[in-house]
Amino acid sequence: MNAVATTLRQSWVITLRDLKHWQREPWTPIFGIAFSVMLVLMFGFLMGGAIGLPGGGDYLPYLLPGIFALSMMFGIEATMSAVANDSKKGVTDRFRSLPISSAAVPLGRAGADLMNSAAELAVLMVGGFLIGWRATGSLGATVLAVVLLLWLRFAMLVLGVFLGLAFRGEGGVTAVQVLVWPVGFLSNVLVAPESMPAWLGAVAQWNPISATAAACRELFGNPTGITGGVLADHALLLAVLWPAALVLVFVPLTAHAYRRLSR
Repeated sequence: MNAVATTLRQSWVITLRDLKHWQREPWTPIFGIAFSVMLVLMFGFLMGGAIGLPGGGDYLPYLLPGIFALSMMFGIEATMSAVANDSKKGVTDRFRSLPISSAAVPLGRAGADLMNSAAELAVLMVGGFLIGWRATGSLGATVLAVVLLLWLRFAMLVLGVFLGLAFRGEGGVTAVQVLVWPVGFLSNVLVAPESMPAWLGAVAQWNPISATAAACRELFGNPTGITGGVLADHALLLAVLWPAALVLVFVPLTAHAYRRLSR
């Protein structure tokens, strides 16, 4: 128990260090927020009129929770790039020379990015409210939806830190930048899986992003676009389990990659 408390305390120190960097160079979090807002405007107003839902219903209330979930995935490459740059510049080596837990530095980086993501999510929700989106569920359900979104984000950040330690070259960052688009869009964030070919819809339903988006739509009281399949009955459970599985797998792998890191 003492070891866990010590690791968390050390992680918080690293988190504060990363937050101070953003105070001096705020463009990365600002760009992330602007990019997510652009997605809302592009799909909500440019393409929303051409996209329908199974059984009908307004597209904007369906879209916004999907964009919230998608924004929790985008930015993983920024985390990966920051971790890789710290490693190449020798910053990580200086941390490794200190008597601190091997999990403190990766968790500290994820913690700083999570706080930035919470601010980004708040901006998106306020922006959605201004253009007509509403959360019609209870206050408790709305809070739970926000927690699920940040839980997904934390899992994505842990994955990003691992990738940054394991693949430090520019090619690795570029590959992740390319892959996040098909992985993010092969889900229910923009269109209902039931509107896809059967085999593609089945893949989309098992995407972790789809589980969080579907669960948040239910909790916000927005249309889910789902009439059957695994997400119809188990979206909330999967929204908890998918990120938990990623965290359980990649936290030990991240600590291991950190211990074995060499320049």
